[in-house]
Amino acid sequence: MPLGKVMVVVGLLLAALGALVWLGVPIGRLPGDFLVKRGAFSFYVPLTTCVLASVLISVVLALLKR
Repeated sequence: MPLGKVMVVVGLLLAALGALVWLGVPIGRLPGDFLVKRGAFSFYVPLTTCVLASVLISVVLALLKR
């Protein structure tokens, strides 16, 4: 797969993600993402966000492989 094609697709995906964030879509705060706050300590685990990103990346790479 040509490197230029991969770079264009990655750039378009980043631009789309940036547009979603700019429009106010709560990426990174989906149901299933865990946040634990105890006093001055906070711990965040973006479980659902990571699974969703993994699925989207897998689909894009499968489509590019064809």
